[in-house]
Amino acid sequence: MLRAAVMREFRGDLSIEEIEIDEPRADEVLIRTVASGICHTDLTYWGGRHPHPLPMILGHEGCGIVEAVGKGVTNVAVGDAVVTCMTSFCGHCDHCVTGNLVLCESPERDRAPNAKPKITARGEKLHPYGRLGSFAEKMLVYKNSCVRIRSDVPLDKASVVGCGVLTGVGAVINTAKVQPGQSVAVLGCGGVGLSAINGAVIAGAGRIIAIDSQPQKLELARAFGATDTVDASMGNAAEQVTQMTHGGVDVAFEAVGTALTAQSAFAMIRRGGAMVLVGMLPPDENVSFPGKEFVYGKKVIGSMLGSNRFPHDIPQLIDFYVQGKLKLDELVSQRVRLEDVNEALQQVGKGGVARSVVVFD
Repeated sequence: MLRAAVMREFRGDLSIEEIEIDEPRADEVLIRTVASGICHTDLTYWGGRHPHPLPMILGHEGCGIVEAVGKGVTNVAVGDAVVTCMTSFCGHCDHCVTGNLVLCESPERDRAPNAKPKITARGEKLHPYGRLGSFAEKMLVYKNSCVRIRSDVPLDKASVVGCGVLTGVGAVINTAKVQPGQSVAVLGCGGVGLSAINGAVIAGAGRIIAIDSQPQKLELARAFGATDTVDASMGNAAEQVTQMTHGGVDVAFEAVGTALTAQSAFAMIRRGGAMVLVGMLPPDENVSFPGKEFVYGKKVIGSMLGSNRFPHDIPQLIDFYVQGKLKLDELVSQRVRLEDVNEALQQVGKGGVARSVVVFD
């Protein structure tokens, strides 16, 4: 018997149900899930802010052990510990061959619409979020949705690397390419924002300003390497940062996902600086910026999942953890059972919880 947390209606409780998973076909990998982080994106989709077919299995920060592989799979083998990532890629489209794996749109990553569903519940097709659906005891994924990792790392810690850490650190290192000594600001100190702060430390940023309205999160930000903190509930954050830095920071990272925080992030960069939009805005929400500011060389840069090349980036991040540079122990706040996923989902973004992880073993 296999179980999964199934979402049958937006904003309704996920139900723990028995599911059936097909055998892996060509280019597919069957993974026994060991752990899955609970990401703010899961809460966003649960709330219906982004369209998605139902019923759905949420979860996309997955980690587990390969149980079986289909024909043509050579990147992983049975018994490997793997981290999953929802930015799967085909490897040969224009995006992939020019190094932009995260932008791949190839339909070959999915089974044909008339093919047998990968996952069902009592004969009904289930839709795994991000081609993963890690709130389930097993995942059946496209071969380029996972990467093998070293075997000496706790999998509950490794699970969060596949989205939140990859997004935050990647935005700093891959997207913005922060240089040693530069000043940065991070708006939003959830799992992604804390990872951006951690990434700024790794990149050698000279000043790292964390901005949030919750004191507990600002304390966490200090622990992750922030040199300064700004309580956004105590006044205009952009004005505070501009005054502190005598003109603004080199790079500001928006890790909340609202038009208001995006505008605030843009307002706190210096001339020639860049604002990196990391948070995921709702599809119907637009953002406007003062046009005259672009004359001064200011830039707005989008960052999708840290502009990652995850087969390279995830093993590197795991190495950073082993070397003591990446704070996964501090990021994982609590471990929960699958049965407790609803309560944990509602804790996302609140208080001192940086990341909850569903543990299956």
